[in-house]
Amino acid sequence: MDNAEIEEMFSSLGPITIRRMFGGKGIYHRGHILALEVSDEILLKADALSAPKFEAAGATQWAYENKTRKAVKMPYWSIPEDAFDNPDIMAKWVRMAYEAALRAASLP
Repeated sequence: MDNAEIEEMFSSLGPITIRRMFGGKGIYHRGHILALEVSDEILLKADALSAPKFEAAGATQWAYENKTRKAVKMPYWSIPEDAFDNPDIMAKWVRMAYEAALRAASLP
């Protein structure tokens, strides 16, 4: 996914910063990482408060295999399908990801 497409997806938040990382991209707003682009898929940050909402909407949690081939779940989720056709729904999920990023930043 190119940067212009990513910027459009997150436009409801305002300016974002996109940085290359781990063979993908990190997506930041106001210095907080709120999403990743991995293998042309955008994954939104979630936490204990928001993850159940992602799951209920049919999103899947991202996991990778570590050196021992064990799946390691990460706090990033796929975007629910209905968000791709509706900018208002996309804005809701993007805001939720940013709120999770803010909560993560406030943890000790």
